[in-house]
Amino acid sequence: MEASQRDDQQRAAERRRKELLEAADRVVLRDGPGASMNAIAAEAGITKPILYRHFGDKGGLYRALATRHTDALLAGLRAALDAPAARRDRVEATLDTYLAAIEARPQVYRFLMHPADESQQTEQGFDVGRHSAPLLRRLGEELAEVIAERVDLGPGSEELARAWGHGIVGMMHAAGDWWLRERPFPRAHLVRHLTDLLWGRLAAAGDLPGGPGF
Repeated sequence: MEASQRDDQQRAAERRRKELLEAADRVVLRDGPGASMNAIAAEAGITKPILYRHFGDKGGLYRALATRHTDALLAGLRAALDAPAARRDRVEATLDTYLAAIEARPQVYRFLMHPADESQQTEQGFDVGRHSAPLLRRLGEELAEVIAERVDLGPGSEELARAWGHGIVGMMHAAGDWWLRERPFPRAHLVRHLTDLLWGRLAAAGDLPGGPGF
């Protein structure tokens, strides 16, 4: 097979995979954590074995969707961190970006982070607990990298940056999960409260020399 034919086949496979992920997204937006492989296959106009052929199994599809949404979220978080604004404003914007994302698409968030209620469906739900922890770890590592390359934390900076990165992601996840369920006050209030909690040491730290600044 010529290289050009292989390239064409690869591009066609990538387009098809993207189409299937978009179909899965539509089902997730409708059904949340109750989304099933049967429903996703029906939405895509294919049989379930064909869906398995593209993603391997239910876990493979979940990981592909998680990567898709995590990539988009990380791009938004980095844009907020890079905005030309004062440090506290960027901290608030970063927190707000995360909370706005889960507020705008709560069914996607619940699909990624909460298992389906198996008593309400015939097909076993996605094993979310098995996959959501790596997703949160990825967010934590990405944020740790951002902190390490921007903020002068002094001795032990790498250790501190990783602790902060994972700690901040854990805080955003736990607080955002509670807030999304109960909606006790406006999102802006939660952003302000969490920024106040973070602000002490972060306000005192200087920018890392030669870094992009924070």
